[in-house]
Amino acid sequence: MIHPNTEVRFISNDKGYGLVATQFIPKGTITWVMDELDRVFTASEIAAMPEVFKDIIDTYTFRDQKGNFILCWDNARYVNHSFRSNCMTTAYDFEIAIRDIQPGEELTDDYGYLNITEPFHALPERGVRRKVVRPDDLLHFHKTWDRKLLSAFKRFNDVDQPLGSLLRQDVMHKSQAIAAGKEKMDSILNCLYREPQALANGAATVLMKR
Repeated sequence: MIHPNTEVRFISNDKGYGLVATQFIPKGTITWVMDELDRVFTASEIAAMPEVFKDIIDTYTFRDQKGNFILCWDNARYVNHSFRSNCMTTAYDFEIAIRDIQPGEELTDDYGYLNITEPFHALPERGVRRKVVRPDDLLHFHKTWDRKLLSAFKRFNDVDQPLGSLLRQDVMHKSQAIAAGKEKMDSILNCLYREPQALANGAATVLMKR
């Protein structure tokens, strides 16, 4: 489920539609939680689908650490990519705001941590050297992303959490303990799906399975 203070708006001809904050969302706020209405598809289930459904899956899903494809039931599917994303996934099946998000600002993710199946060239962003989002970005950027996540977690206990009731009790306690400095945060690298096939140098190889 996506944060309630958001709505879908037309962003631009290049991006199409995206998800925008309708109120201020402070750093450390849960912005999305995987819930019981989200659909989970295995690769074999998708392979058996008609092409029209495969296209929808390709556009609106991300892959989890098990290699399953997650289709969000609500407007979370409209979150666009940015190399300077203001939201970030965690190892606990929820996303968190890694900086303050102002009213009217688009909520974004870096698709590099969503286990994409093949690389793509993203829209250019001023001051950003990365141009391509790659399936193995988690291997290269997890330390940088972990630092941003930990900084956000430190605010977790100090901000309103409209989606907090959707967290499992153990996940909520873990998150609160991380915020209080009592437990170590699990790395975002835990979100990486490692394909059965691997390159000789040990890097994950993500192949399109169609």
